[in-house]
Amino acid sequence: MERRNFIKNAAASGMAMAGIGSVFGATASESVMSNEAKFKLKYAPHLGMFPEHAGKDPIDNIKFISDHGFRAIFDNGLMNKPPELQEKMASELNRLGMDIGPFVLYADFSAESMVLFNDESRKMLKERLQLGIETYKRTGAKYALMVPGRYNQKLDWGYQTANVIDSMRELSEIAEKEGMIIVLEPLNKRDHPGLFLTGMPQTYAICRAVNNPSCKIVNDIYHQQITEGNIIPNIDQSWSEIAAFHIGDNPGRKEPTTGEINYKNIFQHIYKKGYDGVLCCEHGKSQQGKEGESAFIKAYREVDSFEV
Repeated sequence: MERRNFIKNAAASGMAMAGIGSVFGATASESVMSNEAKFKLKYAPHLGMFPEHAGKDPIDNIKFISDHGFRAIFDNGLMNKPPELQEKMASELNRLGMDIGPFVLYADFSAESMVLFNDESRKMLKERLQLGIETYKRTGAKYALMVPGRYNQKLDWGYQTANVIDSMRELSEIAEKEGMIIVLEPLNKRDHPGLFLTGMPQTYAICRAVNNPSCKIVNDIYHQQITEGNIIPNIDQSWSEIAAFHIGDNPGRKEPTTGEINYKNIFQHIYKKGYDGVLCCEHGKSQQGKEGESAFIKAYREVDSFEV
């Protein structure tokens, strides 16, 4: 607090105005304070969110994200990065005290991966899981995202559901032994027609049937606004099975405040429920260039300004 007050007072008296900028074009005092202030929740930009300010290097991006108050990142493609880079990223995140959100373990939107749980798909999914476990051991990223794939147009829906449950039971038992958690993501039918998993109640029922702490939900609020709305009640009903969130406003799938979703109220609700996990910023930017990157940060400052 003494250091913070010194800088603030110096800026107010004109001593620290030169050479200190803000991505918002604010005063030096506002810049220092905004850069140091940590967000209440662990909003997690992905590593390609700030190319104009941070370049393309993942480590530089992690530093930039941390410098602007974010306490987490997410990287859907983490599992595909070279092991050396994975370890380097993990080291930097540990140094900065940052968390990392779910990475994509398996998401083939063209295959009936789990609804027809046969020997071939069982073998493929186990092999994929093993690769994910190796990534987790190198990075500490314990949440791995899976999508069950497409539904089958011939097999009764009840049998398909049972196959998904059996698949997730087998995979979750393996993941649990390693300390990893698989998160299932329901996706909306408009953007991804033909997929099996679409709703929070459906995913909740599957997780309860699997009955394993390594089978949980990532609640993508953008998708669920399109599929069913009723966001806060669905969060409450599914709370015991939610392990992570994805963020994106609707329409447009851009940063909060650009669409119809009242993220400020949602985040306040999640915060008051005691959530301390990651909320992945899985969306685009409403503006291009440095201005768009600045608008992104400003939007999260706005929706994080809820009362506690």
